[in-house]
Amino acid sequence: MAKVTIQDVARSAGVSVGTVSAVLNNYEHVREATRLKVQSAVSRLNYTPNGAARELRLQQQGAPPGALRIGMLVKEFDNPFYAEVILGARRLVNEQGGALFLTSSEGAHEEEHRLIDLFRESRLNGMIIAPLLGERADFGRLFELQREQFPFVLLGEVRGLPVSMVTVDNLQASRDAVQYLIRNGHTRIVHFAGPAYSAQSWYRAQGFMRGFSESHLVFEEQFILPAGDHLEDGYRAALAYFKGRPPDERPTAVTCFNDLVAFGVMRALHEIGLPVPEAVSVIGYDDIEFAKYQRPPLTTVRTPSGEMGRIAAELLLRQIQDPQHTEPEKRVVPASFVLRSSTRPLH
Repeated sequence: MAKVTIQDVARSAGVSVGTVSAVLNNYEHVREATRLKVQSAVSRLNYTPNGAARELRLQQQGAPPGALRIGMLVKEFDNPFYAEVILGARRLVNEQGGALFLTSSEGAHEEEHRLIDLFRESRLNGMIIAPLLGERADFGRLFELQREQFPFVLLGEVRGLPVSMVTVDNLQASRDAVQYLIRNGHTRIVHFAGPAYSAQSWYRAQGFMRGFSESHLVFEEQFILPAGDHLEDGYRAALAYFKGRPPDERPTAVTCFNDLVAFGVMRALHEIGLPVPEAVSVIGYDDIEFAKYQRPPLTTVRTPSGEMGRIAAELLLRQIQDPQHTEPEKRVVPASFVLRSSTRPLH
C-alpha cells in the first residue's frame, strides 16, 4: 500500500500543500474552517509526516510548536555571497520568532531535487531557494511547488517561471562596468559569462553588449566567452583564452560573471605572466568580502546580498500570512560600481 503524502492530504482537503504544512505547524494565520478540513483529511487518510520531517528534527533545533519554520536552500555553503544572504533572511525570520533551516545543493542537481522533496514533505511553512542553473537544470520541482501553491521565493530568476523572486538589476550594473572601461581608454574588452540558461548570466551579458552599443565601439559576439560561476571556471577559461595569444590580439580588460570567476581569471593571468592591472584590467561582480583583500583588490559590482535575503524572507512571510495572495512579486535591488586596484585607465 502506497504511503500517504502531504500532497494526498492537500488534494483531499482541497487546499495547497503550503496550507497543509501551516495547519500541521499550528500556524495561527490559517482560518478555522480550513484548519478543520485539513485535520479531517489527515485523520481520514491516517497521514503522518515522513522520515524527511524527522530528519530535519525541527523540535530539537529550537523551533517551538507553532513557530514559523522556513527552509532555505542555497547553491553552496562555501560561497561568501550566500553567507550574507543567509544572515539577512535569518534576522527577519528570527524577529518573527521563527527558525531558518539551512541546506545546500553544493552544485549537484540530484541533491537539489532531493532537498526540495525533503522540504516539501517536512513541516515547513515555506522555502527560499537559490536554484541551480545550467545546461542540466531541471525546474520540474519548482513548477510542482507552484502548482501545489507551496509558499516559496527564488533568489534569482528562472525565465518562464512566474513566481516571487528577488534579483539584482544585472543589466544596468554590467553596462556601467563596461562603460567605465571604455571611458578610460579600453577598446579590447571581453566578458567571461556565467552558466548557460542562467537568467543572471544572460542579463549581465546583455548589459555588456549594451555598454558597447552606447559607445563608439562595435560589439562582436566573440567578445562574450563561456566560463561558469566558480573559481576553477574562471581559471580554466582564462588559461584557454589568454595562453599563447599575441599581444595585439589580447584584450586589455575583462569583466566577469562574479567575483569567484574573477579570482580564477586573475590566478591564470598571474601564471601566464600578465600582471593585473598593468597588462589586463579585471572586474568582478558581487563584492564578496574577499574582494577587497585580493592582490590587487578587485574592482567589482556590489550587490546588497544581505538586503536580498531580508527581502526574500519578507516576500515569503507575505505568502504564508495570506495564502489567497497568489500574484507573484519580483523585487529588483540596485547594484553599485566599486572601484579598486584591479583596473587602470589606458589614457
